[in-house]
Amino acid sequence: MAVPGTLIHPFSEPSKPETDFINIVGAQGSVLTDDTGKQYIDGMASLWYCQVGHGRAEIIDAVTEQMKTLVTYNTFDPFTNDRAREAAALIASKSPMPDGRVFLGCSGSEAVDSALKIARIVQQRRGNGAKQIIVRRTHGYHGTNFGGTSAQGIEPNREGWGDLVPHFIEVPNDNIEEAAKVFAEHGDNIAAVISEPVQGAGGVWPPEDGYLQGLRRLCTQHDALLIFDEVICGFGRTGSWFASQTFGVKPDLITFAKGVTSGYLPLSGVIISEEIGAELSEPGFLLRTGYTYSGHPASCAAAIANINLIESEGLVERANHVGKKTVEGFDALMADGIIKSYRGVGAIWAVDIGHDSTEAKQKMRELGVVIRGVGTSIVWCPPLIVTDGQVAMFIEALEKSLN
Repeated sequence: MAVPGTLIHPFSEPSKPETDFINIVGAQGSVLTDDTGKQYIDGMASLWYCQVGHGRAEIIDAVTEQMKTLVTYNTFDPFTNDRAREAAALIASKSPMPDGRVFLGCSGSEAVDSALKIARIVQQRRGNGAKQIIVRRTHGYHGTNFGGTSAQGIEPNREGWGDLVPHFIEVPNDNIEEAAKVFAEHGDNIAAVISEPVQGAGGVWPPEDGYLQGLRRLCTQHDALLIFDEVICGFGRTGSWFASQTFGVKPDLITFAKGVTSGYLPLSGVIISEEIGAELSEPGFLLRTGYTYSGHPASCAAAIANINLIESEGLVERANHVGKKTVEGFDALMADGIIKSYRGVGAIWAVDIGHDSTEAKQKMRELGVVIRGVGTSIVWCPPLIVTDGQVAMFIEALEKSLN
């Protein structure tokens, strides 16, 4: 009987032998290669993040050049570095808050926990000591640190850890009237609402018309902050630099990670609105949070090169083209009665196949397309450079797996 290896894989059974995993040894563009030589279309951009595709020399070279002069140094007071400062300014400039400020970390989970802490401390500094409740949405995914686990709207991810962070209330992900009821009852104690503009890991759920606008209105009326978790949605995925721009809603805080470097090196952060940034910038106030690798020079160099690639190659606009070609394929499958429905925006989509997706996911992988299964849905979130031919191959593999 095979025994598990030393490495424990995330979101996996620790008892699973290492030999049962697919060993990816190479990747180029939108194509992966395993140790048997088999190739796959990367239909998940690894894990929702590889916007510019794999093997881009522009990012590799930028990181290499940075490492020749300064690989790493902390940015705690009194230190800084050019790449961190440049990356923060570039990220803010693409956001709906170009005059805001940027707090850097490594992972989306760090970004979420940082945003939750910032929301709480802003309320404390405003004299609203009772405002500690964070409103979360069903199906929402916000990382796996304790704050993000407590903010989970995916119930199984909250189970088994014992007591979590207190003061979280869940509202349905598609009913603004229910959210309004929570504010009517608890508004004096609500510090913030956290929401993915398009819910990703929970199954790719775009917002109902007017829902995000309703959350913004409720937060404004009750002096609560609106946090958009754009760890998946940011950097072109929805056809705008940020989904908050796609849906025309300006939050107070935006978390980001994944697509900021296309995953080439870990980087994350929180974009803070000009108004909130001003509140935190009062002389004498010390922000007592941060991470060893906040503002890591090599990671920031990767971000700068990645963002410049997204811009120079028009990949934000291309996300909409990818969506158009994807929908054309879905419509054909719908007409043939092969799929039940689909949903999405830009280059992030889910298709409902009407039954558990596990077998279809496995069949598609055998056919050379890596996707994700969530319940009765199959999720498609490819690199923004995916070709029309590769989209067609995904649709063909989906059809074959369901037939």
